[in-house]
Amino acid sequence: MFCDHAKVFIKSGKGGDGHVSFRRELYVPAGGPDGGDGGRGGDIIFQVDKGLNTLTDFRHVRKYVATSGKEGGKRRCHGADGEDLVIKVPEGTVIRDDETGKVIADMSGGNQREVILKGGKGGLGNMHFATSTMQAPKYAQPGQPAKELWVRLELKVIADVGLIGFPNVGKSTLLSRVSNARPKIADYHFTTLNPHLGVVDLGDGAGFVMADIPGLIEGASEGVGLGHDFLRHIERTRVLVHVVDAASVEGRDPVEDIKTIDRELEAYDPQLAKKPQVIAANKVDAIYREEDQTDPLEALREAFGPMGISIYPISAVSGQGIKELLYGIEELLKTVEDTPVVFAKEFDLDALNIVSSLPYTVEKDKDGVYVVEGPRIEKMLGYTNLESEKGFLFFQKFMKENGILDDLEKAGIEEGDTVRMYGFEFDYYK
Repeated sequence: MFCDHAKVFIKSGKGGDGHVSFRRELYVPAGGPDGGDGGRGGDIIFQVDKGLNTLTDFRHVRKYVATSGKEGGKRRCHGADGEDLVIKVPEGTVIRDDETGKVIADMSGGNQREVILKGGKGGLGNMHFATSTMQAPKYAQPGQPAKELWVRLELKVIADVGLIGFPNVGKSTLLSRVSNARPKIADYHFTTLNPHLGVVDLGDGAGFVMADIPGLIEGASEGVGLGHDFLRHIERTRVLVHVVDAASVEGRDPVEDIKTIDRELEAYDPQLAKKPQVIAANKVDAIYREEDQTDPLEALREAFGPMGISIYPISAVSGQGIKELLYGIEELLKTVEDTPVVFAKEFDLDALNIVSSLPYTVEKDKDGVYVVEGPRIEKMLGYTNLESEKGFLFFQKFMKENGILDDLEKAGIEEGDTVRMYGFEFDYYK
């Protein structure tokens, strides 16, 4: 089974504690402190593996923990560093914070390796704390704690061209004919459950990467069927090719099919519907119509020609019109910006780690509104999307774990009172 999203727990290693010890040698009866430093905790690192094309492995292993640093030793011995944990993912994997949904890293383009959680620093041994007035310190610095996070992995296919269309219109057959891809092909709905990539070579250095996006259905943008799983793969493509059954072998209307899919693209993400499109009218060698019936190719030209969309009659089985389609796509790609779609980082892990040490104040103003302000609150609101359900749950958890709710109750807040935070107002209820 293809898997293009997963939720996993990651945790870096704790720093090793500094050691407390003193020199004890035969001829050194009052030796000074010689406790060594603790080792650094291991990092959690995500790295692209071009040999992977699914997130299936993460269905079986959901917890990834790096090793902690070792404690320092006697005679100024430094504790061993914890080993970094390298997690390999397919190119195109987007790593999001599970609670807020914000992007931590996009493993595509030039970003092939990234440290997501840094291990804790090792603590200093007591040898560092000797002074003229304290020559025998009996304390050392503890190692910094580990950092942990639930993250959501999403795989978004990277291709120049995406083949889209309803199930069983011939996308897989077309891809297998024009590229080196060999997708499973059969006369069943939803045969393709995962996107296949193929390289189209037009000679003289020309060519592009084409993806067979699994068949869409009406309601896909609302999550019907495997809608969201399929639609996310279209986000990185530069050109979309509508593949339709021009012969209406199964009684489908090719014009209505294209309009339906465009509505689903618009509903999922308006930017998808703005991508350049061409139409591959497949199965033209199987067209049969009575004299009084409308020519399906003419119907497509009338509906989409005025929109500047080119229509190419083809037969993926016999090869008719394939060459014209491919060179038409190549010419269209030349007009489209070649900058790869890379999702910007939205989640500041450093801010998350230091925010709990920042101050805040709780005060009641003259109107009876409880005002909560300070760097801790401002930073938290900066990386939290309060409009999403998960973001608001994260906000509530933050308020509770940081003692802010306790401070509000100490200030005398009661149910129904208003709390204001940097332009946001909430009614307080237990």
